[in-house]
Amino acid sequence: MIAHHLPALQVVVPLLAAPLCVMLRGARAAWLIALGVSWAMFIVAGSLLARVLREGVISYALGSWEPPWGIEYRVDLLNAFVVVLVSLVGALVISYSRESVDHEVRREQHYLFYAAYLLCLAGLLGIAITGDAFNVFVFLEISSLSTYVLIALGRDRRALTASYQYLIMGTIGATFIVIGVGLLYLMTGTLNMHDLAQRLPAVEHTRPVLAALAFLTVGISLKLALFPLHLWLPNAYAFAPSVVTAFLAATATKVAVYLLLRFYFTVFGAPLVLGEMPLPEILLALSLAAMFAMSTVAIFQDDVKRMLAYSSVAQIGYITLGVSTGTAAGLTGTVVHLFNHGITKGSLFLLLGCMAMGMRRITLQHIRGIGRIMPLTTFGVVVGGLSLIGVPLTVGFVSKWYLVLGALERGWWWVAALILASSLLAVVYVWRIVEAAYFKAPGEQVAKLREAPLSMLVPAWVLVVATLYFGVDTRFTAGVAARVAELLLGGFR
Repeated sequence: MIAHHLPALQVVVPLLAAPLCVMLRGARAAWLIALGVSWAMFIVAGSLLARVLREGVISYALGSWEPPWGIEYRVDLLNAFVVVLVSLVGALVISYSRESVDHEVRREQHYLFYAAYLLCLAGLLGIAITGDAFNVFVFLEISSLSTYVLIALGRDRRALTASYQYLIMGTIGATFIVIGVGLLYLMTGTLNMHDLAQRLPAVEHTRPVLAALAFLTVGISLKLALFPLHLWLPNAYAFAPSVVTAFLAATATKVAVYLLLRFYFTVFGAPLVLGEMPLPEILLALSLAAMFAMSTVAIFQDDVKRMLAYSSVAQIGYITLGVSTGTAAGLTGTVVHLFNHGITKGSLFLLLGCMAMGMRRITLQHIRGIGRIMPLTTFGVVVGGLSLIGVPLTVGFVSKWYLVLGALERGWWWVAALILASSLLAVVYVWRIVEAAYFKAPGEQVAKLREAPLSMLVPAWVLVVATLYFGVDTRFTAGVAARVAELLLGGFR
């Protein structure tokens, strides 16, 4: 009986747990609730993915109101894959969080931190699992509002500025999204995304529908930090608490990418998006600009968190590049990089959080010689850096392999060459970290440090090991991604 309600439990449990944390007002109690809920949601997500692989699409009607009249939670291979990523990262981040939050967030705000985290988790899972376009907006606002709070809880006063900047740009993005959804409802009379896909072909060339596509593209691009709509991201990642940065870098932008794929290929359909509109050309240009411009900016950063923040914008360029190819291999690269970049950046920011336990700022100057003092933490950062470059035996190589195949499938040999060339820029900023950590004498501040506690190292290293394991055994990640790509090109219709 419970198995039937798993799609609803995926969202309802963290949503109800958040106010419970506030009612109890205890840091330890709030952490235990968040820990239990996060791991339970990972188990639920794994069960849903296994069921989808075994039985196909799951349709869950809330309140027994059959779709499209009632709200539907619809789980297919794409969103089941995304939900597994979000819940896995959430479970590991919250397992890691206790000592990091003790260090970076004021004690009296701890229970509020865990409540906001659970709301953010519920929002992200809700975006991925709902089959209702307006509910996407509702869950987007739940996750966004809680994210603004999580970023603002950083001890650095600049975290407030970063949160406010994200609030302004996030609100603009959400407004564009709700306008797009409204235009679709105006033309079809339905908000159910599966029903929208059936009704849109009759009106897809009308101006309101094309305007809806434009509004949704810009609004979602703001949320996923597509260049040049990324201005909120560097400050948000640099000044938020380490736990928040790791969680957002691994999940929030990835859920926004999912949303773009969902509207492009499920609602509007591949023929309109890839064949009749200039979106592939626009995405290609913006993706290449992000890959080169943001990697170049990352090279000149002294703050390591900020460096990796700009790297994230560049990596988002790789993700959207796969969409622009319109090929099965390219879309496989997009979906698999959505997962691979999530675990890579999650591991990197968690490891930087280990370093932050002993220093206020993580700059190249401050981490000189840290490889001798914190060997496990530093080596994990090196592995993550190799994945960003795309070195074989890491997940980054798998992603770029499929993106190169997708480009070559279109005859875009020059795009394949640019993918390889942009990876050389990643070599430069990763080498700057390696050089400072291993080839320079430790400063006074680093000499006082010690290796992070196991409660932080173990969750971080689970993601590091995943970065290596899924770089070798790609049956799950690339296998699921390839099946998703075929379904995307078929429109899920």
